[in-house]
Amino acid sequence: MNRSKLFFPALLSTLLFAAPAFAQQVIKIATLAPDGSAWMRELRKAGAEIQAGTQGRVQVKFYPGGVMGSDTVVLRKMRLGQLQGGVLTSSELGQVYPDAAIYSLPFLFDSWAQVDKTRPLIDPLLAKGFEAKGMKMLTVSNVGFAYLMSTKSLRNRADMMGAKLWIPQNDEIAERTFKLGGVSPILLPLGDVFTSLQTGLVDTVANTPAGAVALQWHGKLRTMLDLPLSFVVGFVVMDIKPWQKLTPADQAVVASAFKSGGLRVDANIRRDDQSALAAMKKLGLTVNGMDPAEAARWRQVGAQVTREMAAEKRVSPEMLAAIRKAIAGAP
Repeated sequence: MNRSKLFFPALLSTLLFAAPAFAQQVIKIATLAPDGSAWMRELRKAGAEIQAGTQGRVQVKFYPGGVMGSDTVVLRKMRLGQLQGGVLTSSELGQVYPDAAIYSLPFLFDSWAQVDKTRPLIDPLLAKGFEAKGMKMLTVSNVGFAYLMSTKSLRNRADMMGAKLWIPQNDEIAERTFKLGGVSPILLPLGDVFTSLQTGLVDTVANTPAGAVALQWHGKLRTMLDLPLSFVVGFVVMDIKPWQKLTPADQAVVASAFKSGGLRVDANIRRDDQSALAAMKKLGLTVNGMDPAEAARWRQVGAQVTREMAAEKRVSPEMLAAIRKAIAGAP
């Protein structure tokens, strides 16, 4: 018998059993951000970097535009293992980890300089807090200052009292603030706002200019109130269990890619906001100031909401103190 006929099959069998199995890990991440938006462009770049950096061992699959449902649904699917991560706002994540919403306390920041001074100190604390709640914070990025935008004028208290104001579901900070200020907000999922503006169910929203354009709300909005209500950030988070299944080397690649993507978003967001506002003005948007006495009243309302939430431990008093210390040191 030809020995080679026995040798080669035996050698092939040995190699097959000795070689490690190639187990590709797919990270499924859902977001409400529309495809083509600045967020999605950077997310896809991060995904490409991860696939290349792990030599295909880790693939990130994105589900943009809310196709996986609202933030609440995304969080539920993460718990069930149907998704591994999400790009989420603080209003929903605050239900899991209350300090996730701390940047969005009303009138906390007055300038971008204060934000820039604060985030390098507070972001690592937030990452630790998420991990204690069973989530890996892959990145957090600036979305910008939120302003009231409406189909009508919002100069004084009477205008505000008559507004059909939308706020996101589960946004405890916004709900407390507007109710304390005398406005009854309309709570809806983000995906319902476009239709609600068209039908007149709501006539006023709070968002950044870039957000309003990305979500196609800008066509209905005619005025913007020049009073920054709160600062908005977006988080990319991953359930800790699939994160722990990655090798340390692959974890490093994933973390680095998302961190770089977040930094690119931060670098461009102010320019994007300015461009979006300019485009909205060309379509007829006017920017109005609020009556000074009414603006002062809303700032007092915001301060009271912050005090109450800290007293109730709805946000960490220690984290709030750290933010205020950082702001005090800002130019």
